[in-house]
Amino acid sequence: MNRVPMRSKADLNEAGRAVFDEIMASRGQVDEAFQTLLPVPELLRRIAHLGTYIRFKSGLPAAVRECIILATARHMNSEYEWADHEPQALAAGVSEDTIRSIRNGEPPRGYNVQEQAVVQFVYETLRDRNVSDATFQRVERHFGPAGVTEIAATIGFYSMLANILTVYNVGRSA
Repeated sequence: MNRVPMRSKADLNEAGRAVFDEIMASRGQVDEAFQTLLPVPELLRRIAHLGTYIRFKSGLPAAVRECIILATARHMNSEYEWADHEPQALAAGVSEDTIRSIRNGEPPRGYNVQEQAVVQFVYETLRDRNVSDATFQRVERHFGPAGVTEIAATIGFYSMLANILTVYNVGRSA
């Protein structure tokens, strides 16, 4: 059961209403993930701003970004992020086989080489708290230094969200 009540704009103080309006204007809704952050409007504003960059302005291809998000959600056991991003991954062109292998935590084999590289990067980052030189060089070869930074930031962003969602039981099965 979610530990955060869904709030309407009327439930918020002036700062909260202003951020609520900003999120509505940019995303069309204040979803459960952002509901958890409404008690601290300035934090929500900053996280939403970063999320907008990562989701909509990053230089990473959409399919690659969605593989990163799914692999992070899988590792962090974030049911909410998985459910939200699985259809987005399919829409971005990630194959059902790739999604299945990420869901099962399998080594990234047999699919797009860029997707393989970033999924391995996610696994090493979150599981080992380190990235091997071979994986780093492989990702850098595909995406360059800026891409490595955006990949690491995407992992960090979705790990942070997963932690917040865990605290509030958002999207968790009973």
